[in-house]
Amino acid sequence: MQQRRIGTATVSAIGLGAMPLSTKEHRPSPEEAESVVHAALDAGVTLVDTADAYAADEAEFGHNEELVARALASYGGDTSEVLVATKGGHTRRGQDWELDGTPQYLRRACEGSLRRLGVEAIGLYQLHRPDPATPWEESMGALRSLVDDGLVRMAGISNADLAQIDAARAIVGDALVSVQNQFSPAYRSSAGELAHCAATGLAFIPWSPFGGVSAAKSLGSTADEFAAVATELGVSVYQVTLAWHLAQADVVVPIPGASRPQSIVDSAAAVHVQLSAEQLARLNAA
Repeated sequence: MQQRRIGTATVSAIGLGAMPLSTKEHRPSPEEAESVVHAALDAGVTLVDTADAYAADEAEFGHNEELVARALASYGGDTSEVLVATKGGHTRRGQDWELDGTPQYLRRACEGSLRRLGVEAIGLYQLHRPDPATPWEESMGALRSLVDDGLVRMAGISNADLAQIDAARAIVGDALVSVQNQFSPAYRSSAGELAHCAATGLAFIPWSPFGGVSAAKSLGSTADEFAAVATELGVSVYQVTLAWHLAQADVVVPIPGASRPQSIVDSAAAVHVQLSAEQLARLNAA
Protein backbone atom coordinates (compact mmCIF):
# COMPACT_ATOMS: atom_id res chain seq x y z
CA MET A 1 0.00 0.00 0.00
CA GLN A 2 1.31 3.44 -0.93
CA GLN A 3 1.54 5.85 1.96
CA ARG A 4 0.93 9.56 2.32
CA ARG A 5 1.21 12.11 5.09
CA ILE A 6 -1.47 13.72 7.21
CA GLY A 7 0.34 16.02 9.57
CA THR A 8 2.72 13.91 11.63
CA ALA A 9 0.99 10.65 10.66
CA THR A 10 1.84 8.33 7.80
CA VAL A 11 -1.30 6.71 6.42
CA SER A 12 -2.36 4.57 3.49
CA ALA A 13 -2.90 6.52 0.28
CA ILE A 14 -6.48 5.19 0.23
CA GLY A 15 -8.61 5.47 3.35
CA LEU A 16 -11.97 4.02 4.32
CA GLY A 17 -15.03 6.24 4.55
CA ALA A 18 -17.11 4.46 7.20
CA MET A 19 -20.26 6.56 6.76
CA PRO A 20 -22.22 3.99 4.62
CA LEU A 21 -21.94 1.45 7.43
CA SER A 22 -24.33 3.57 9.50
CA THR A 23 -26.33 5.82 7.18
CA LYS A 24 -27.40 3.62 4.28
CA GLU A 25 -31.11 2.80 4.22
CA HIS A 26 -30.24 -0.89 3.96
CA ARG A 27 -27.05 -0.83 5.95
CA PRO A 28 -24.97 -3.87 6.86
CA SER A 29 -25.54 -5.80 10.06
CA PRO A 30 -23.06 -5.06 12.88
CA GLU A 31 -21.14 -8.21 12.00
CA GLU A 32 -21.07 -7.36 8.31
CA ALA A 33 -19.95 -3.82 9.09
CA GLU A 34 -17.06 -5.10 11.19
CA SER A 35 -16.04 -7.37 8.32
CA VAL A 36 -15.80 -4.31 6.04
CA VAL A 37 -13.44 -2.56 8.44
CA HIS A 38 -11.41 -5.75 8.86
CA ALA A 39 -11.15 -6.17 5.08
CA ALA A 40 -9.87 -2.61 4.82
CA LEU A 41 -7.22 -3.27 7.45
CA ASP A 42 -6.23 -6.52 5.74
CA ALA A 43 -5.77 -4.55 2.51
CA GLY A 44 -3.37 -2.15 4.21
CA VAL A 45 -5.76 0.72 4.89
CA THR A 46 -4.61 2.74 7.90
CA LEU A 47 -7.01 5.71 7.72
CA VAL A 48 -10.63 5.32 8.82
CA ASP A 49 -12.91 8.34 8.56
CA THR A 50 -16.00 8.55 10.76
CA ALA A 51 -18.16 11.18 12.52
CA ASP A 52 -20.43 11.37 15.53
CA ALA A 53 -23.40 12.32 13.33
CA TYR A 54 -23.12 9.24 11.08
CA ALA A 55 -26.25 7.45 12.21
CA ALA A 56 -29.75 6.75 11.01
CA ASP A 57 -31.20 9.39 13.30
CA GLU A 58 -30.78 11.34 16.52
CA ALA A 59 -31.61 8.33 18.70
CA GLU A 60 -28.43 6.49 17.70
CA PHE A 61 -26.06 9.46 17.50
CA GLY A 62 -22.49 8.14 17.60
CA HIS A 63 -23.39 4.82 15.92
CA ASN A 64 -20.54 4.94 13.40
CA GLU A 65 -17.85 5.83 15.93
CA GLU A 66 -18.93 2.96 18.18
CA LEU A 67 -18.93 0.58 15.22
CA VAL A 68 -15.41 1.63 14.18
CA ALA A 69 -14.17 1.24 17.76
CA ARG A 70 -15.64 -2.28 17.99
CA ALA A 71 -14.16 -3.29 14.65
CA LEU A 72 -10.70 -2.11 15.63
CA ALA A 73 -10.94 -3.87 18.99
CA SER A 74 -12.04 -7.17 17.41
CA TYR A 75 -9.41 -7.13 14.67
CA GLY A 76 -6.79 -9.80 15.16
CA GLY A 77 -3.84 -7.75 13.94
CA ASP A 78 -1.98 -4.64 15.01
CA THR A 79 -4.04 -1.44 14.76
CA SER A 80 -1.58 0.90 16.47
CA GLU A 81 -0.78 2.65 13.18
CA VAL A 82 -4.43 3.22 12.21
CA LEU A 83 -5.44 6.89 12.20
CA VAL A 84 -9.09 7.32 13.12
CA ALA A 85 -10.39 10.65 11.87
CA THR A 86 -13.70 11.79 13.28
CA LYS A 87 -15.76 14.97 13.10
CA GLY A 88 -17.98 17.16 15.21
CA GLY A 89 -20.24 20.11 14.53
CA HIS A 90 -23.12 18.37 12.79
CA THR A 91 -26.09 17.58 15.00
CA ARG A 92 -29.21 15.54 14.32
CA ARG A 93 -32.81 16.44 15.07
CA GLY A 94 -34.66 13.24 14.32
CA GLN A 95 -33.35 12.38 10.87
CA ASP A 96 -32.56 15.99 9.98
CA TRP A 97 -29.00 17.31 9.88
CA GLU A 98 -28.32 20.57 11.73
CA LEU A 99 -25.20 22.53 12.75
CA ASP A 100 -23.58 23.72 15.95
CA GLY A 101 -20.08 25.14 15.68
CA THR A 102 -20.00 26.87 19.05
CA PRO A 103 -16.96 26.21 21.25
CA GLN A 104 -19.16 24.83 24.02
CA TYR A 105 -20.80 22.30 21.72
CA LEU A 106 -17.57 21.25 19.99
CA ARG A 107 -15.95 20.47 23.33
CA ARG A 108 -18.93 18.34 24.39
CA ALA A 109 -18.94 16.64 21.02
CA CYS A 110 -15.23 15.90 21.23
CA GLU A 111 -15.60 14.46 24.72
CA GLY A 112 -18.42 12.23 23.46
CA SER A 113 -16.27 11.03 20.56
CA LEU A 114 -13.42 10.25 22.96
CA ARG A 115 -15.73 8.03 25.03
CA ARG A 116 -17.18 6.22 22.03
CA LEU A 117 -13.80 5.63 20.39
CA GLY A 118 -12.26 4.60 23.70
CA VAL A 119 -9.14 6.73 23.30
CA GLU A 120 -7.35 9.32 25.40
CA ALA A 121 -6.81 11.65 22.44
CA ILE A 122 -8.38 11.70 18.99
CA GLY A 123 -5.87 11.29 16.18
CA LEU A 124 -7.58 13.70 13.78
CA TYR A 125 -10.59 15.77 14.81
CA GLN A 126 -12.36 17.76 12.09
CA LEU A 127 -15.00 20.46 12.16
CA HIS A 128 -17.70 18.80 10.09
CA ARG A 129 -19.09 21.89 8.40
CA PRO A 130 -19.02 25.67 8.98
CA ASP A 131 -21.91 26.87 11.13
CA PRO A 132 -23.28 30.14 9.70
CA ALA A 133 -24.59 31.08 13.15
CA THR A 134 -21.13 30.88 14.74
CA PRO A 135 -18.18 33.04 13.69
CA TRP A 136 -15.59 30.87 11.96
CA GLU A 137 -12.89 32.26 14.22
CA GLU A 138 -14.73 30.99 17.30
CA SER A 139 -15.03 27.48 15.88
CA MET A 140 -11.34 27.49 14.97
CA GLY A 141 -10.44 28.74 18.42
CA ALA A 142 -12.35 25.76 19.80
CA LEU A 143 -10.29 23.38 17.67
CA ARG A 144 -7.09 25.02 18.87
CA SER A 145 -8.24 24.67 22.47
CA LEU A 146 -8.96 20.96 22.02
CA VAL A 147 -5.44 20.47 20.71
CA ASP A 148 -3.86 22.59 23.44
CA ASP A 149 -5.73 20.63 26.12
CA GLY A 150 -4.56 17.28 24.74
CA LEU A 151 -7.96 15.97 23.68
CA VAL A 152 -6.95 16.06 20.01
CA ARG A 153 -3.57 15.34 18.41
CA MET A 154 -4.30 16.92 15.02
CA ALA A 155 -7.14 19.08 13.70
CA GLY A 156 -8.85 19.37 10.34
CA ILE A 157 -11.69 21.23 8.68
CA SER A 158 -14.33 20.05 6.25
CA ASN A 159 -16.41 21.81 3.60
CA ALA A 160 -14.24 24.91 3.85
CA ASP A 161 -13.40 27.58 1.27
CA LEU A 162 -10.05 29.25 0.65
CA ALA A 163 -10.57 32.11 3.10
CA GLN A 164 -11.68 29.71 5.81
CA ILE A 165 -8.64 27.51 5.21
CA ASP A 166 -6.27 30.44 5.67
CA ALA A 167 -8.11 31.68 8.75
CA ALA A 168 -7.94 28.19 10.22
CA ARG A 169 -4.20 27.98 9.55
CA ALA A 170 -3.68 31.30 11.33
CA ILE A 171 -5.66 30.29 14.41
CA VAL A 172 -5.03 26.56 14.78
CA GLY A 173 -1.41 26.75 13.63
CA ASP A 174 0.64 23.67 12.82
CA ALA A 175 -1.98 21.43 14.41
CA LEU A 176 -4.22 22.08 11.39
CA VAL A 177 -3.27 19.29 9.01
CA SER A 178 -6.17 18.58 6.64
CA VAL A 179 -9.10 19.82 4.60
CA GLN A 180 -11.93 17.43 3.73
CA ASN A 181 -14.09 18.74 0.88
CA GLN A 182 -16.31 17.17 -1.72
CA PHE A 183 -14.30 16.44 -4.86
CA SER A 184 -14.93 13.94 -7.62
CA PRO A 185 -15.10 13.58 -11.40
CA ALA A 186 -18.52 15.24 -11.35
CA TYR A 187 -17.87 17.76 -8.60
CA ARG A 188 -14.65 19.74 -9.06
CA SER A 189 -15.53 23.09 -7.52
CA SER A 190 -12.97 22.47 -4.75
CA ALA A 191 -10.10 22.27 -7.24
CA GLY A 192 -8.84 25.60 -5.91
CA GLU A 193 -8.88 24.34 -2.34
CA LEU A 194 -7.04 21.18 -3.43
CA ALA A 195 -4.33 23.24 -5.13
CA HIS A 196 -4.06 25.48 -2.06
CA CYS A 197 -3.60 22.45 0.18
CA ALA A 198 -0.86 21.15 -2.12
CA ALA A 199 0.88 24.52 -1.93
CA THR A 200 0.67 24.76 1.86
CA GLY A 201 1.28 21.11 2.76
CA LEU A 202 -2.18 20.35 4.10
CA ALA A 203 -3.66 16.95 3.33
CA PHE A 204 -6.70 17.14 1.05
CA ILE A 205 -9.26 14.41 1.80
CA PRO A 206 -11.93 14.23 -0.93
CA TRP A 207 -15.26 12.95 0.30
CA SER A 208 -17.69 11.24 -2.07
CA PRO A 209 -14.76 10.57 -4.44
CA PHE A 210 -16.81 8.47 -6.88
CA GLY A 211 -19.40 11.13 -7.70
CA GLY A 212 -20.22 10.96 -11.40
CA VAL A 213 -18.72 7.58 -12.29
CA SER A 214 -21.19 5.02 -10.94
CA ALA A 215 -23.90 3.72 -13.20
CA ALA A 216 -26.53 5.29 -10.95
CA LYS A 217 -24.98 8.72 -11.33
CA SER A 218 -23.70 8.58 -14.89
CA LEU A 219 -23.06 12.06 -16.22
CA GLY A 220 -22.55 11.35 -19.91
CA SER A 221 -19.08 12.14 -21.22
CA THR A 222 -17.45 12.37 -17.77
CA ALA A 223 -18.51 8.89 -16.69
CA ASP A 224 -17.90 7.53 -20.20
CA GLU A 225 -14.29 8.73 -20.23
CA PHE A 226 -13.51 7.17 -16.86
CA ALA A 227 -15.18 3.94 -17.99
CA ALA A 228 -13.16 3.97 -21.22
CA VAL A 229 -9.87 4.24 -19.33
CA ALA A 230 -10.98 1.46 -17.00
CA THR A 231 -11.59 -0.76 -20.02
CA GLU A 232 -8.17 0.11 -21.44
CA LEU A 233 -6.45 -0.84 -18.19
CA GLY A 234 -8.64 -3.84 -17.36
CA VAL A 235 -9.58 -2.51 -13.92
CA SER A 236 -12.74 -1.17 -12.31
CA VAL A 237 -13.91 2.36 -12.97
CA TYR A 238 -13.62 2.94 -9.23
CA GLN A 239 -9.92 2.11 -9.27
CA VAL A 240 -9.40 4.51 -12.18
CA THR A 241 -11.26 7.22 -10.29
CA LEU A 242 -9.11 6.79 -7.19
CA ALA A 243 -5.92 6.69 -9.28
CA TRP A 244 -7.06 9.99 -10.83
CA HIS A 245 -7.51 11.45 -7.36
CA LEU A 246 -4.04 10.35 -6.29
CA ALA A 247 -2.54 11.88 -9.43
CA GLN A 248 -3.94 15.33 -8.63
CA ALA A 249 -1.34 16.00 -5.91
CA ASP A 250 0.67 14.03 -3.38
CA VAL A 251 -1.40 15.53 -0.55
CA VAL A 252 -4.62 13.87 -1.74
CA VAL A 253 -5.93 10.97 0.38
CA PRO A 254 -9.36 9.82 -0.86
CA ILE A 255 -11.74 8.04 1.51
CA PRO A 256 -14.09 5.89 -0.59
CA GLY A 257 -17.10 4.64 1.30
CA ALA A 258 -17.83 0.93 1.42
CA SER A 259 -20.57 -1.28 2.79
CA ARG A 260 -19.15 -4.57 1.46
CA PRO A 261 -15.66 -6.04 1.95
CA GLN A 262 -15.24 -6.45 -1.82
CA SER A 263 -15.72 -2.73 -2.36
CA ILE A 264 -12.91 -1.56 -0.08
CA VAL A 265 -10.58 -4.31 -1.32
CA ASP A 266 -11.15 -3.10 -4.88
CA SER A 267 -10.62 0.51 -3.84
CA ALA A 268 -7.40 -0.25 -1.97
CA ALA A 269 -5.98 -1.86 -5.10
CA ALA A 270 -6.20 1.50 -6.90
CA VAL A 271 -2.72 2.34 -5.62
CA HIS A 272 -1.38 -0.10 -8.23
CA VAL A 273 -3.11 1.58 -11.18
CA GLN A 274 -0.74 3.60 -13.35
CA LEU A 275 -2.38 6.24 -15.53
CA SER A 276 -0.44 7.38 -18.57
CA ALA A 277 0.02 11.10 -19.14
CA GLU A 278 -2.43 10.86 -22.03
CA GLN A 279 -5.05 9.06 -19.94
CA LEU A 280 -4.69 11.52 -17.07
CA ALA A 281 -5.09 14.44 -19.47
CA ARG A 282 -8.30 12.89 -20.84
CA LEU A 283 -9.71 12.38 -17.37
CA ASN A 284 -8.78 15.89 -16.29
CA ALA A 285 -10.58 17.26 -19.33
CA ALA A 286 -13.66 15.02 -19.00
